[in-house]
Amino acid sequence: MTMATIGYMAPEYGSEGIVSAKCDVYSYGVLLMETFTRKRPTNEMFTGEMSLRRWVMESLPHRLSEVVDANLVREEQAFSAKMDCLLSIMNLALDCCMESPHKRIHMTDAAAKLRKIKAKFLDDVAASS
Repeated sequence: MTMATIGYMAPEYGSEGIVSAKCDVYSYGVLLMETFTRKRPTNEMFTGEMSLRRWVMESLPHRLSEVVDANLVREEQAFSAKMDCLLSIMNLALDCCMESPHKRIHMTDAAAKLRKIKAKFLDDVAASS
């Protein structure tokens, strides 16, 4: 028997019971959003049609600072590099959480993108010092 947690399960699992690696990619995207927003997908603010995914999607790119954890966006050294990094992470999370499993990124590609985001962030921070 396959178990799933509300808020983290892919739409195709919830509606049709279909299980695949793409379901894991979806859950990973939700986990990324939860990590950087400090909001669980089961938060009381997400009712009806509003979900963590939709809230993030509707806020990017212009209201990024409204959705990410305030502790991550304090004005300090390398602020621009930090915001670019956070925007890239949120976009990656959304790529993982595409409604259709066929449109979702593969996990190996998600991992490669995350490594590139990290490398760019470290380069940007070094350049701003």
